[in-house]
Amino acid sequence: MAFFQIEYSSEVLGLYRQVDVLYPDADQIKEDYRDDKDIPVLYLLHGMGGNHRSWTSRTNLERLVRKTNLIVVMPNGDNGFYTNTKYGSRYFDAIAEELPQVMKRFFPNMTDKREKTFIAGLSMGGYGAFKLAMLTNNYAFAGSFSGALGFDFDDKDMVDAEADYWTGLFGSVEEFTKSENNLQVAAKHVDGSTKFYAWCGYEDFLYQNNETAVAEFKEAGLDVDYRNDHGTHDWYYWEKQVEVFLEMLPIDYVKEERLS
Repeated sequence: MAFFQIEYSSEVLGLYRQVDVLYPDADQIKEDYRDDKDIPVLYLLHGMGGNHRSWTSRTNLERLVRKTNLIVVMPNGDNGFYTNTKYGSRYFDAIAEELPQVMKRFFPNMTDKREKTFIAGLSMGGYGAFKLAMLTNNYAFAGSFSGALGFDFDDKDMVDAEADYWTGLFGSVEEFTKSENNLQVAAKHVDGSTKFYAWCGYEDFLYQNNETAVAEFKEAGLDVDYRNDHGTHDWYYWEKQVEVFLEMLPIDYVKEERLS
């Protein structure tokens, strides 16, 4: 894979943003794809405390996708929960609207077809991936690995410890509950053709969060493939899950054996 580190001027956020991109090398993919003008794309989102470099620095992502005809776009979302925040930073719009346009200018062979556009993320990024998929219907598949798919505002320790942070993002608890930042509300916008994948480990502190949220998504009629296994909130498990997610996508993906 070719590896690009790009910094661009974001009009939406009013500052320079960073995005890392893996791009398929012609000599590593099947000859049928070497002149492809409609290359599929996966947007891969980081979690809290991470950035655009998280996936390539903490996993073997490049090895996993190196023989696929797939562009992987990894933007920097700060700790903004991929949300148009109350303090005026439009992180949602920056990913949903601006980033695909910017990427298309850099990579004109990147697809703009919904059925070949995918999104996934871990923890905060799992929340972001589901929300972007629910509210835009621009993605055929969305994946969440240990995602923050729901918020327990009855947890006083969490709310009181970071009250200003959560209020700055979402406003009051009442505002959040009624808004599209609440995935249970956002789920009402799904047109039915988007497929969702969610995984969370039994020992993950977000396990019950996922159990409750996914049950509500299914009740709302979403097509969610939900899986569990033993695991904590850790990169060891997220690397395994991105591999599972890649196998689900309608791309030519052949799993490689790990080097001993």
